[in-house]
Formats: sequence, structure tokens, C-alpha cells
Amino acid sequence: MAFVLSLLMALVLVSYGPGGSLGCDLSQNHVLIGRKNLRLLGQMRRLSPRLCLQDRKDFAFPQEMVEGGQLQEAQAVSVLHEMLQQSFNLFHTESSSAAWDTTLLEQIRTGLHQQLDDLDTCLGQVMGEEDSALGRTGPTLAVKRYFQGVHVYLKEKEYSDCAWETVRVEIMRSLSSSVSLQERLRMMDGDLSSP
Repeated sequence: MAFVLSLLMALVLVSYGPGGSLGCDLSQNHVLIGRKNLRLLGQMRRLSPRLCLQDRKDFAFPQEMVEGGQLQEAQAVSVLHEMLQQSFNLFHTESSSAAWDTTLLEQIRTGLHQQLDDLDTCLGQVMGEEDSALGRTGPTLAVKRYFQGVHVYLKEKEYSDCAWETVRVEIMRSLSSSVSLQERLRMMDGDLSSP
């Protein structure tokens, strides 16, 4: 019965608004930028992760909340926006500029900024006043706490090269989840043309 109720709620939410959706239309380019950001993060590796085994940490990424398929469209947009915004903030710190190749870092900053611009429009379309609490509860709050843990870790490790390498690997994991979430959002919106 709970499954049927969840399914009905999802159908109601997906059919709300113009054109049978909530109006959030993420372009294929948005997803491609997300994939490019992942490649850039891979290229940013300066140290072998094996050299930094002592610095490994479980940041408790809320993967089940993000990828579990239980998110409604407004929640998914809120979570995705939070993940991208927090990643953007992380890569805009002074210490990140010292840690990585500035050309690659600028490219990832630009990519994240483009994605955030796309999502800002989307966020306004899917979130009304009644949804304004989404950023302070549930999956979005879990993402905020996750990134707070990343910032605390970097500070505790005094922004060492190994700490940044550990964070780079971790952010690749979270951005990979964000790409999956972006693809799900495109499907929720009825655009089934993703490769």
C-alpha cells in the first residue's frame, strides 16, 4: 500500500505544471558538463592515493538518500543544487588554488558555475513557498552536513596535499552521484534522449 501511495504521489508531482512536468528542463549539455567535471577531477590528481592511505576518511556521503530513487523532483533539484554549490565553494577556497593546477581548477569552477546557473532557474520553477523548507531538511540537509565534514577534515589536516587528494577522490564520488541525479531529473522531466 505504501508503494502504491508513493507511486501516486510521484505521478501527481510529475504531472504538476506546464507540459506534464514541474518545468525543470535540464539540457543534455548540463549532464555533459557534469561528466566533464568528473574527467577534470580525474586529471587533477597529483599524488597517488596509496601515498595518502593514512589520510583516508569515510565522509559518510548520503548516497542512499541521493541515489535511492525516493526523491521527488523538487527534492532532487534542491539536493543537486546543494551538491554543486558546495563543490563550487570548496574549489573556490584560497587553499584549493594552492593545491591544484590552476588551469584545471578554473575549468572545473567554470563548469560548476554553468551548472549552477542552469539549476538556479530550475530551482525557482520547482520550489514554491511551501517547498522553501526543503533546503533545511532531509536529503539536502544531509548533503550540507556531508560537505561541512569535508571542510572540517581539510582544516584539521591543515589543507595538506594528501588531505586534498583524499577530498578530490571523495568529491569525484559525490559528483558522480550528482551526474546520476541529473540524468534522473532529465527523465523525470520527460526528456528521454540522454545517451
